[in-house]
Amino acid sequence: MDRWAKLKEEMKAAAPSLGIDKIGVASADPFTSLKQILLRHRELGRESGFEEPDIEKRTNPGLLFDNPQSIIAIAVAYPSKLKDPPKSEPGARRGILSRSAWGEDYHRVLRDRLAKLEQWLRERVPELRAESMVDTGALSDRAVAERAGIGWSAKNCSVISPELGSWIYLGEMITNLPLEPDEPVTEGCGTCTKCIDACPTDALVGPGELNSSRCISFVTQSKGMLTDELMRKIGNRLYGCDTCQTVCPVNRGKNWTHQPELQPDHELVKPLLLPLLTIGNKEFQAKYGKTSSAWRGKKPIQRNAVIALGNFKEAAAVPDLIRVLEQDTRPVLRGTAAWSLSRIGGSEALEALRKAAGKETDEEALAAIRTAIEQVRKAEAAGPEGTGQTV
Repeated sequence: MDRWAKLKEEMKAAAPSLGIDKIGVASADPFTSLKQILLRHRELGRESGFEEPDIEKRTNPGLLFDNPQSIIAIAVAYPSKLKDPPKSEPGARRGILSRSAWGEDYHRVLRDRLAKLEQWLRERVPELRAESMVDTGALSDRAVAERAGIGWSAKNCSVISPELGSWIYLGEMITNLPLEPDEPVTEGCGTCTKCIDACPTDALVGPGELNSSRCISFVTQSKGMLTDELMRKIGNRLYGCDTCQTVCPVNRGKNWTHQPELQPDHELVKPLLLPLLTIGNKEFQAKYGKTSSAWRGKKPIQRNAVIALGNFKEAAAVPDLIRVLEQDTRPVLRGTAAWSLSRIGGSEALEALRKAAGKETDEEALAAIRTAIEQVRKAEAAGPEGTGQTV
């Protein structure tokens, strides 16, 4: 066995001691097929706006690193279940954060794991050159992981590891080490389409094809006013969406609790909604600053909490929603509160909406208030609705 084959074997054996659940090695060749997919994705207007804008950088490691020889991919598994979660009930309604936001921010956790791996390698190869990235890097984590044999690229746009399922965070390290690439995983989704069928907004437009603008995970992280349809479909999701993963047969029974930093605080990941309406910046950072859900600030989560109360049709929340409608300085929150009040309905809500219509100066918020007034008036004729998905 030559030096590099031995190093690769020892590196994989050392993975658990480094807090890494799986390691694979990919070639550093350009991702030519991915480039065509990304170009088509852009032409169809399906980008999220969160990704690296330069498609060349996303698909050519040589533009990011001088003479790359290999890319080491890692996977770290995270939990999928809450043990004895707090109950959401009338008067004490709760929202939910997606599993990717449970525990400490995975960007920090994976950067720590990659730093440990880099140190381990440097002790054995002093001439090592390496550049690590997690999620916010230019390369596609999923494309690297697939090429490195971590798992296959699934119909729900996740990477599914045969051993770990899709409950995994991904990261990679471009290196100057001539390591032999691993073989890609040959397993796949087969004829299963459960994720596509279950997507609340039909954002999965085909196997492995996502229209980001309709994906609830992206929508919950946006900052503007949302359409009536999307607000109903959000249900009580405050950040992210796990539907396409929870319905996946490969994930059945998989729940990873061995990474201490990634374990959830029940009150943070399934919080009471009403306190979120008045949470200040300092308190929000103290509570959520260490999680990945804080990167967009409190506004999207507050907006989503307002939406969730409307989807619950939580009558006890009417006074709090009226305060948002009348006093919040952000037009998006005022307009969203109007929508939620229209979902709950009643004379108190209608009176507040009429009063707000006479004072509102923002055109978008005013339009939302006027629509809400009409919806309350029509509520009796609308009949029962069950479109809001709460989890």
